[in-house]
Amino acid sequence: MEHPRLFDADDELVARVRARSLRLPEAVEILTHGRPAFKTGEKGKIFALVGAMMDRTDSVVFKPDPAEDPALRQDPRIFVPKYWGAIGWLGIDVDRAWPDDADAWTEIGELIETSYRQVALRRQLAVLDAVM
Repeated sequence: MEHPRLFDADDELVARVRARSLRLPEAVEILTHGRPAFKTGEKGKIFALVGAMMDRTDSVVFKPDPAEDPALRQDPRIFVPKYWGAIGWLGIDVDRAWPDDADAWTEIGELIETSYRQVALRRQLAVLDAVM
């Protein structure tokens, strides 16, 4: 059974997450359960997902650095997403009022890159470190 698409083609949140995700080495976009997700390659692992649940569509799910996890959990925008939370992932609620908030998008970009670093292959990390 194919899931219905849960976002509009011109969704700004998706576009911003896509721009930050697809700049990472070998990153690809897939649809999973109707949501855009980003993997470390065609056969790689997911490192970011837009929309945690039906009631939290304006969110990004990511895998935190274990050392940063406790501090992130103190942030009121951070939540433990259903299903993903059981395996150590977190989500961040994204305020649609952020379009011009460069600091907020820098932070989300850092969360996405950190998540990528948690699941990427060593060779992908070497490429990332060489260009960053």
